[in-house]
Amino acid sequence: MKQLWAPWRLQYILEGNPEGCIFCTKPSEDKDKENLILFRGRHVFTIMNLFPYNNGHLMIVPYQHAEALEELPAGVLHELMDITRMSQGILRQVFAAQGFNIGMNLGKAAGAGIDEHLHIHIVPRWMGDSNYMTVLADIKVIPQHIGAAYDLLLPFFRETSKGAER
Repeated sequence: MKQLWAPWRLQYILEGNPEGCIFCTKPSEDKDKENLILFRGRHVFTIMNLFPYNNGHLMIVPYQHAEALEELPAGVLHELMDITRMSQGILRQVFAAQGFNIGMNLGKAAGAGIDEHLHIHIVPRWMGDSNYMTVLADIKVIPQHIGAAYDLLLPFFRETSKGAER
């Protein structure tokens, strides 16, 4: 019998799906640490994925509620890519990531968990991170608590964004 303890998942199980769009409600609250928001730009923000594929899994999200790229103005799209580039650089620096999966799942058919509000995923990767646990047991091991990862990343986002247009 396989047992894997993941007590942080209990919150997700008990609360279920929240009302409304989390990408609209979370940035409107004044609780960035609790909501795992690392950076706020003029048109987009960077948030950690509460249920990550890998340690340091980030999402870059426009404030504008849109499900298709063609709904976003050019300025928003430009900042979306600029902040994706900045976030990737920080992940490379802080976690010594050796590679990245960067992409979007647009629509339920494409695998989007939140399909009504587009966002870019940045998943840092390392040689061997798909180890025997993943291959043989279909289990992913995240080596660091998400709160510790947030605390480690935040100063780098603050430093990198100094002087950035807000």
